[in-house]
Amino acid sequence: MRSTTGWQADGTTSLREVPIPRRDLRRDDIAVRVDFCGVCHTDLHALRAHDGESLLVPGHEFTGVVSEVGPDVTVFQVGDSVAVGNIVDSCGVCSMCAAGQENFCREFPTLTYGGKDRHDGTPTLGGFSREYVVREKFAYPLPSGLDAAAAAPLMCAGITVWEPLRALGVGPGTRVAVAGLGGLGHLAVKFAAALGAEVSVVSRSADRAKDALRLGASDVVVSTDPDSTAAARDSFDVLIDTIPVPHDLGPYLALVAVDGTLSQVGHLGTITVEAMDLLVGRKKLSSGGSGGLPAIAAMLEFCAAHGITADVEVLPSARVDEALDRLERGDVRYRFVLDLSDLD
Repeated sequence: MRSTTGWQADGTTSLREVPIPRRDLRRDDIAVRVDFCGVCHTDLHALRAHDGESLLVPGHEFTGVVSEVGPDVTVFQVGDSVAVGNIVDSCGVCSMCAAGQENFCREFPTLTYGGKDRHDGTPTLGGFSREYVVREKFAYPLPSGLDAAAAAPLMCAGITVWEPLRALGVGPGTRVAVAGLGGLGHLAVKFAAALGAEVSVVSRSADRAKDALRLGASDVVVSTDPDSTAAARDSFDVLIDTIPVPHDLGPYLALVAVDGTLSQVGHLGTITVEAMDLLVGRKKLSSGGSGGLPAIAAMLEFCAAHGITADVEVLPSARVDEALDRLERGDVRYRFVLDLSDLD
């Protein structure tokens, strides 16, 4: 057993710096020196739900450099830049894994933290740490043109919106709306615009208009303005809803065009929908979560080709509690990223 240093939950929403155990490398493992790790709303949810007894080290979107490789590793060498997301293993044999949708593994994928190792049953501990050991299959070469800090959120926030955009066939001529201009939403705007869609942002305030246009949107629908929402009614082929808190889907479904789709990827709790909001216009409600290995690889290639990364605020990892507190208050544009070098 090897050891590194990281930020572990202490039974509250605070984290403390402690030694973190890591497994010795298996034959197809790589060890990654974690340089940058994004801070996700999922981390907040995990900390709120933590029982104070089990080990919890958050962090599931990170970039770093390979520091060691197992004897069967063929893709990576020591010194390679890599990216790792929120899934680090799957059964590999079910119909979903065979289809390249390891994120929907029938036996449930092994999560980067809060999961159980498929071999020895130990808890997985996340990327708020200086080292992570992972199967090479679930690590991705980081394209050389992408900034390592700004690329880290692509591995969760990015793939969360990339997969529904691609599954719904977004491209030239598609009218796309993005509800919520946060960590997920700003990347959805960038992706949709780069795919050639006509993009609008749905926001509670017109204050985000300048940023929305800078990111690639051509219009802003102000959800609190009846005239603005009335003008946009039945307008969008696809609406990506990234709002991370409970909310009424009815007003957003009203913006979806006939036979269009609202994809809800922000709030992961219970959703109540009025059937009439779907019935009038044959509208569809969908969702998605993360992506399989082929989708993540394609996303990174697309990002490299189009120069897409997240808009980030980088903080030393010692300020992780501040990042979590500000994230909960919505005080970030648009994703916090921790610099783990201060753990050396």
